[in-house]
Amino acid sequence: MSFNNPHIRLLSGYDMPLVGFGTFRIQGQQTILDVVNECLKSGYRSIDTAAVYKNEADIGFALKTLLPKYNLKREDIFITTKLSPHLNGNEEGIFNAVNQSIKALNSSYLDLYLIHWPGAAGISESSNKNKNLRINTWKSLIKLQQQGLIRSLGVSNYTTKHLLELLEAFGDVIPSVNQVECHPHYRQEYLRSFCQKKGIHIQAYSSLGTSSSNSLLKDPTIIEISSELNVSPARILLKWGLQQGIGIIPKAVKKEHIRDNIKLDFLIQESQMHALSNLPQQKYAWDPINVF
Repeated sequence: MSFNNPHIRLLSGYDMPLVGFGTFRIQGQQTILDVVNECLKSGYRSIDTAAVYKNEADIGFALKTLLPKYNLKREDIFITTKLSPHLNGNEEGIFNAVNQSIKALNSSYLDLYLIHWPGAAGISESSNKNKNLRINTWKSLIKLQQQGLIRSLGVSNYTTKHLLELLEAFGDVIPSVNQVECHPHYRQEYLRSFCQKKGIHIQAYSSLGTSSSNSLLKDPTIIEISSELNVSPARILLKWGLQQGIGIIPKAVKKEHIRDNIKLDFLIQESQMHALSNLPQQKYAWDPINVF
């Protein structure tokens, strides 16, 4: 069965595929080339990276090499990248970083640019400097958006506190996306409800857990439902988010996993969704809750 990747209309007015491909910890030009080739062949049209992943140039090379093979153009692909936390609040550094990312990705613009972390590298999480740095960062990104270098602006790892503060300072330029950890073991229901009311799209990372923990994929409830529906536990976890309108960016290197992760044209029944949405909570990735 083919999968028709649904899109979400962002506050910025641009459409973003709900299913994207994550590239965290995927490195090496040949590896990236092979992975992007399988992605495009499988139907992915959105790629998520970040300056700190150190793979933007290899992704740019892969896209330049492979887009013609699939009769695709740059505008057919949605590219997301992120600002390194050590540049938070540094206007010149932000301007340079955005331009470097654009060049590395062989593009003239970025579809979505995220503030990667609400705190600044080298500054204590409890420091009240973080708030001013976040405000200055958003101000700089608005300028770059106005110049046409960025189409949609967003944030990552922002709590409701961080979002409220940003909305208070910039009520007319709301983040299009908040990319956060979200899965049945860490559902973020309050944050999701808040973002939905404000029109901020939630995009999930770590939908399958992290490389240091397979607790999600081994959860007995998830395994039981995957058996009932005859699909992999990974696909159950991804569909749990997608079925609720949550964006997902699964990452994989093995071809069979890349293909598997986008085969999401099945339905989790209401009783099964209820079971998944009532599992005990456990966070696996870094926690921004203590960033002042």
